[in-house]
Amino acid sequence: MGTPQFAVVSLEALIVAGCDISAVVTAPDKPAGRGQKLSESAVKQYAMENGIKVLQPEKLKNPAFLEELKALDADLQVVVAFRMLPEVVWNMPPRGTINLHASLLPQYRGAAPINWVLINGEKESGVTTFFLKHEIDTGDILFTEKVTLTGHETAGELHDRLMYKGAGLLVKTVKGVESGRYNEHPQSQLAQGVELKHAPKIFKEDCLIDWNQPALSIYNKIRGLSPLPTAYTTLTGKILKVFQSEFEPGQPAVQPGSYLTDHKTYLKFAAADGFVSLTDVQLEGKKQMDIRQFLRGVKL
Repeated sequence: MGTPQFAVVSLEALIVAGCDISAVVTAPDKPAGRGQKLSESAVKQYAMENGIKVLQPEKLKNPAFLEELKALDADLQVVVAFRMLPEVVWNMPPRGTINLHASLLPQYRGAAPINWVLINGEKESGVTTFFLKHEIDTGDILFTEKVTLTGHETAGELHDRLMYKGAGLLVKTVKGVESGRYNEHPQSQLAQGVELKHAPKIFKEDCLIDWNQPALSIYNKIRGLSPLPTAYTTLTGKILKVFQSEFEPGQPAVQPGSYLTDHKTYLKFAAADGFVSLTDVQLEGKKQMDIRQFLRGVKL
């Protein structure tokens, strides 16, 4: 059960490992682009290319879908980047339903773990597999694998690292469940005495840069939202998306939010304790470009 490219890599890894995939459950086709043509999910495209049965329920409690799902007689369900499942679905197979989550649970439960780990400037992240239960992302942990963070990667780069790391961990988990060689670790025990950080869905208002924040915090926010949903500020009355930046500690002599530029090579904004220099941007109505290209075409 999955929808985006992140889930495709896991599906492919399971097939290569010899797992018998009875079907794929993915999102219904959706209108996309200027022509609003129906677009298939990445998981559906892969499944169709590989002759795997595809189910695309609008509602997961639909009786017809539940009957079709039950008829598959699957031993185990695997969830990677899919929507929340009702109990009637996750409780159906005899071996249960396992989920791959892109954080080291119990930290960063929620919809956007990759983004929030970077926004908060964490030193490590990872992937976790667990059995689904009632509360979202709270099931007993099966396996985890850590990755060390550099402090400079973007959400897009971490996404790709965890996509492949997670696929390997998922194969290990499925094989473990199949053979009975696994231990379950309740998250409640791991969470005792620990301050839990969460990863809620990110909205447009969360992406606005607050120049009154420390320069490092702004830098982390920019990379944690790059390439999507993208941090932004305003410049000459238009929205300026920021994909890449650098930060300079110091004490600016200008107010936070003020900018300095030589109109050729740099554009930097004052923060609470330094400057954030923008290096890859996109002005409203224009294409994405590096800062030198941008400054050649914009009058400031």
